[in-house]
Amino acid sequence: MPRRVEGSSGNSAGMTLRVALAFLLCVPLSAIAQVIGEKAELDRLQAKAEDAIANDDPEGAAMAMGRAALMAAQLAKTQSGSSAQTYRIQEALFRSQEQTYRAMALFRRAGGQLPASSGVCGNLALAHSGLHRALDVIATAPSGPADPAESETRRLREAADNWRTVIDSMIAEYQCP
Repeated sequence: MPRRVEGSSGNSAGMTLRVALAFLLCVPLSAIAQVIGEKAELDRLQAKAEDAIANDDPEGAAMAMGRAALMAAQLAKTQSGSSAQTYRIQEALFRSQEQTYRAMALFRRAGGQLPASSGVCGNLALAHSGLHRALDVIATAPSGPADPAESETRRLREAADNWRTVIDSMIAEYQCP
């Protein structure tokens, strides 16, 4: 007499339930893994931009920072609260860095003649306005000892302050109005 195995074709409702439960458990885990993967990609793009600028490649740095800004914007849409605000700050800061690197590349392509062209100065003006957007978002960020994003916001404020110094010195160096 054939033995009936539990969970075989005779119990298709139970199998369907198990598959449904497995699917429900896997979907949130894959969504979490995707967010972690996107954060890792954001870090990778930042590192790529830093490497490009260290290798005297402002065009490559601008490209990587533009992609990082896009990734931060996408992450801001999928998050809520202080996490979303952190990504909005990063997006504005990355756009500012992208415009600064584009100005460097354009200045070099134009032959490095002073005063810099209006295109170079325009890119630096865009970088400055992007930096102000980042600082505006930082100013509206909630702060308090219970906020886990406080240290990240503080780090981003320091980065923005440092970047302001870079932009201001480039405006002076390139003799922009």
